[in-house]
Amino acid sequence: MPVFTQAPESQFAYVVVAGKRARQLMSGAAPLVANPRSQKPTRVAMEELNAAQLEYRTPDLPEEDADKDGKRHKE
Repeated sequence: MPVFTQAPESQFAYVVVAGKRARQLMSGAAPLVANPRSQKPTRVAMEELNAAQLEYRTPDLPEEDADKDGKRHKE
């Protein structure tokens, strides 16, 4: 799995990564930015993500040979 530090281009991926980091912050993790503008965990997570302070992994993409519609075919 590749590791990234820049904010994901996909809004869905952005929300997933920020949400996971917000849960870590709510559990007591220290913020990675020096002076966060907000004390809310979701806002701090977004700020960290935009500042490229987080490392996250994305799953490997399926092979191009894989069926596009996801249906199984009988062989």
